[in-house]
Amino acid sequence: MSKIHVTTTVNGDEAEFLCEPRETLLDCLRDKLHMTGAKEGCGTGDCGACSVTVDGRLVCSCLMLGVEAEGKEITTIEGMAEGDTLHPLQRKFIEHAALQCGVCTPGILVASKALLEKNPDPSEEELRYWLAGNLCRCTGYDKIIRAVMDAAAEMRGEAA
Repeated sequence: MSKIHVTTTVNGDEAEFLCEPRETLLDCLRDKLHMTGAKEGCGTGDCGACSVTVDGRLVCSCLMLGVEAEGKEITTIEGMAEGDTLHPLQRKFIEHAALQCGVCTPGILVASKALLEKNPDPSEEELRYWLAGNLCRCTGYDKIIRAVMDAAAEMRGEAA
């Protein structure tokens, strides 16, 4: 099988890679571009550990082919912080101890950011519904929900 040349934008930077036609975007990000933040938890789109945004839409990168990234704008967990400055969601996850093993954390952060970009003031019910596709075995979800709600308030400029 011949490899396909893909040109895309990842976290604001132009990126190019060669991939097999059946190779997933997750594998291309991890193996070709060395962006290992997204994890493969299930390989079937059920756990959310591989969540990224493609043209602003939240997707499971294990379900998208690398060749489908041609000309697209991809954002991964690696693009969340600005240099050494953590995104408010990242800071709040640390403050609220909303992570343990870390397998699910990148996907939950990417998904949470995607929600807050669409709805900066979600109810707890909306947040729980939005994150239903992101599974976590370690933390339970209460600390995650509190961290996202706290970050949302901070991002809206509300005092804690």
